[in-house]
Amino acid sequence: MELSLLPVMLLLFSLIPVVQAQGSPKAVVSIKPDTHVFIGEIVILRCDIQGGGNTQWTYSWKKNNNKLYKDLNKRNYINNTMQELIIWSVKDSDSGTYSCRGHGRDSQSSEISDDVTLTVSVKPKPTVRVNPQSSVYTGDTVTLSCELQQGTGWEFHWYENNQRLWNLNSKQVNTLKVTVDNAGETEYKCQAYGRNYYNYNTEFSDPVKITVRGRPKPVASINPNNQVFSGDNVTLRCDIQDESVSSWQYSWYKDTSHSPVSSEQVYSISGVEVTHTGTYTCRGTERGGSRSSHSSDVITLTVSERPQAVLSVSPHSWLTEGDSLTLSCEVTDSSTDWTFSWYTVVSYRDGLTGINNNRGYIVYVELLTDSSRVSGGKYTLSPAALKHTGVYMCRGESGESALHTQYSNLQPLWITGESPPVSLIIKPSRTQHFPKDSLSLSCEDQSKSTGWTVRRYTRSESVLDCSHWGSVIGSTCNISFLSTSYTGVYWCESESGENSNPVSIAVHDGDVILESPVHPVTEGHPLTLRCLYHNPNPLNLQADFYKDGSVLQNQTTGEMIIQTVSKSDEGFYHCEHPERGESLKSWVSVRCVEAPFSVLMLICSVVTASPYLLVTIILLLICYRARDHTDEDRIENAVIEA
Repeated sequence: MELSLLPVMLLLFSLIPVVQAQGSPKAVVSIKPDTHVFIGEIVILRCDIQGGGNTQWTYSWKKNNNKLYKDLNKRNYINNTMQELIIWSVKDSDSGTYSCRGHGRDSQSSEISDDVTLTVSVKPKPTVRVNPQSSVYTGDTVTLSCELQQGTGWEFHWYENNQRLWNLNSKQVNTLKVTVDNAGETEYKCQAYGRNYYNYNTEFSDPVKITVRGRPKPVASINPNNQVFSGDNVTLRCDIQDESVSSWQYSWYKDTSHSPVSSEQVYSISGVEVTHTGTYTCRGTERGGSRSSHSSDVITLTVSERPQAVLSVSPHSWLTEGDSLTLSCEVTDSSTDWTFSWYTVVSYRDGLTGINNNRGYIVYVELLTDSSRVSGGKYTLSPAALKHTGVYMCRGESGESALHTQYSNLQPLWITGESPPVSLIIKPSRTQHFPKDSLSLSCEDQSKSTGWTVRRYTRSESVLDCSHWGSVIGSTCNISFLSTSYTGVYWCESESGENSNPVSIAVHDGDVILESPVHPVTEGHPLTLRCLYHNPNPLNLQADFYKDGSVLQNQTTGEMIIQTVSKSDEGFYHCEHPERGESLKSWVSVRCVEAPFSVLMLICSVVTASPYLLVTIILLLICYRARDHTDEDRIENAVIEA
């Protein structure tokens, strides 16, 4: 089949322009250092042909669509090929759009480049920022920043009091850290220069002034600044004179420690102890700022143990009404001229003061104001009455130095009638008990008087009646759950102030207790002691019994019996199991058999008898009284041991 040539030729001619369009190279304009430059900078515009192959090109330039020529205004340089357009000192008038086109030797031309916009701005001016912004102290470090918002690639010069700072870094940066050593004002400014490899400087920044002050030194003080004793209140104060700081955060340091003991300007120590002895310094740090003071000079706090007052009683702490006794208050430090105050310890009542008696617990006291009984360091009760039963303490005071001693030890006194009208009955009837046991204490009245109350004295609570620690039913006090805090002395007291003989009760948190009589044993009667154990009882009931710390005898039944008790059997007893341990010590008192008639009657009946018999009776009387005093000594030791 024969084809027509005309359609084929038309097709070939239509394809020629398409091939040429696809093969035309493209001109691209680049600008250094940036499309946004500043007056006075050097700008280089370069025309590159993409896809031009090995063709040798010459170039033409347009600005705002107007053709540019070589040496335009004598500020522009165009090389022989016109590939680079260099503007030596750019002006605001050089702003505009630029494009280029390449021309080959074979009359081939590139496409015209896209327009590139050159923006020329006024010469920039950096700003200096300072941290901290307020005045600083000698030795502080200040950070200065040279901030320039326009353009990138800058380096920086720094000036101190118009003098160039050199060798700050291998490359000059916009941040400068300066440690100020001298007080006064120092001026700083900065300048940005050259981008890439072009030497171009910005304007200088406005100068900033840094005011450098001498670092303040706090003044530390202590009150009182003389003799300090344990229990006193001590105040340490730190003062800093610097009006430029509105608020300080204070720190106190003791000895060589780097950890503060207080963060208050006034460091108050309530009830100072010997362990507070040491050297103290303080310093301040600006709240919300970075400034800090020097450390203060060292102040020394020396705390001595407070002199101890010791209270004793003579002749005994357990007396019969009508007897005389003297309480004596002595101070271990005898170099001071002391006066003394006397107190009786009571349960809490409105209007009374609670004090810490330096032994870790609070007692409530009432000041004794009967000056007729006071002479120096002695307080005399003559004659002693039932109402004087109680617990006493004393304290020494020195008016010249406002010094006072610690409160003395507590001294209990028991004043009973010739024949106490009431007895304290304890069930179970023993002096030692286990925790969690129950106990009943009853006042057995012999005189039918009313209003008997069970009271007790313990080291932790002082004197309290049963309503504070037990359940009251009439004259009986019930304890449903014993603990070691119940250890103390118990007695009955009437509304009129009459008292029973006291009884010591001990609650032992151990596996072994001693069962011993609560009340004195009469001479000639048997005495039975038993070793009791927490459940379960051991299979081996062997126990050793001791009197006054010495082994009395070994038993295999846990029980010891003295068939006929004599006065020599009085003493402290305890028992010990080889595996369970030992009990507490309890005092066993022996009561002498009273004569059926009075000694006085006996003397009267034989006053006319032979002198030999009279002398014998007087000697018996002396012996009898001596034994009575021995009884009192033993009872007092029992109370102290409890």
